[in-house]
Amino acid sequence: MPVSRSLPAPGHGGSWRPLVRLIAGFLTAAAAVAAAFLVHGLVPALPAMTVAVVLGVLAANLPGTGAWTAGRARPGLDFAGKHLMRGGIVLLGLKVSVMDVLSLGWPALVLIVGVVAASFGGTYAISRLFRLPPVTSLLVATGFSICGASAIGAMAAVRRIRHADTVLPVALVTLCGTLAIGVLPLLSHPLGLSAAVFGAWTGASVHDVGQVVATAQTAGTAALAIAVVVKLTRVLLLAPVAALAGAHHRRGARPPAATDGSTSTRPPLVPLFVLGFVAMVALRSTGWLAAGWLEAGAAVQDILLGAALFGLGSAVRIRTLLHTGAQALLAALASWLLIAVLGLAAAFVIAG
Repeated sequence: MPVSRSLPAPGHGGSWRPLVRLIAGFLTAAAAVAAAFLVHGLVPALPAMTVAVVLGVLAANLPGTGAWTAGRARPGLDFAGKHLMRGGIVLLGLKVSVMDVLSLGWPALVLIVGVVAASFGGTYAISRLFRLPPVTSLLVATGFSICGASAIGAMAAVRRIRHADTVLPVALVTLCGTLAIGVLPLLSHPLGLSAAVFGAWTGASVHDVGQVVATAQTAGTAALAIAVVVKLTRVLLLAPVAALAGAHHRRGARPPAATDGSTSTRPPLVPLFVLGFVAMVALRSTGWLAAGWLEAGAAVQDILLGAALFGLGSAVRIRTLLHTGAQALLAALASWLLIAVLGLAAAFVIAG
């Protein structure tokens, strides 16, 4: 007799539920990104990426939307926070030209590398001094010293850190970067900074690229030009730092034994998205891409990072943050002050 196969009952949607929940999260993130760009268009001083994080935090904590972001939309938002972040990091490479970086001159490049190293080590030490966990300290140090949330996402990937552990560092780096937008321009006149020095200071000490642009443009085009080049030099360091972190993690990670006596594979030395970032830097540096392609790449990158940052922000619960994040906030503010001082000293040398 032929064997009959049971078919799902009509209307049975169990197999579709994961996809539906992913789509729900994607649509929520897309709406938030559109709103973030709208706010940025109305108030250019507010970077769209910063607005995306803030909207995520609001969505997570308002009575009408908190249940949605924690429930049906959560899988899609988590996917965005992890995987779309990596896509955004790859396309971030299209903003970095090696020729622009080399135009600063070798003394300035060595100094910027020194500032990043000192910022990284100092921020990690401060975080541990305030008794933050090693994983949180590592992510905060990476985000503060290199390029904000993008660097946090890259470090979390190469060290295989849980997605949930990136939420607090992203919130802190966004908060301090937003603080810089308001504070640094107020200090420019009392400190007697020229436009070039102020731009170099902004590029050397502010975390996210969008935050750098929002801060530096208050002093004019000359400040903005040098700020972007200095900042992108820091961004370029994302690849070697991620590679070193991956190599260290790979060396320390012992692959678990399989049932047949063999061992499973170790973490990759350099993740594919980091190699993609390097490839995009190389492609940009060739000069082959027309301005239209670069603008399109920048637009897609902003959309991907905006969705990722909204997803991360939507996992922040203010009540929990107030109970557990007081020490983290103090550590972040102390680190922000350290990097501001280091960046200012370097700015006088670079553009003074």
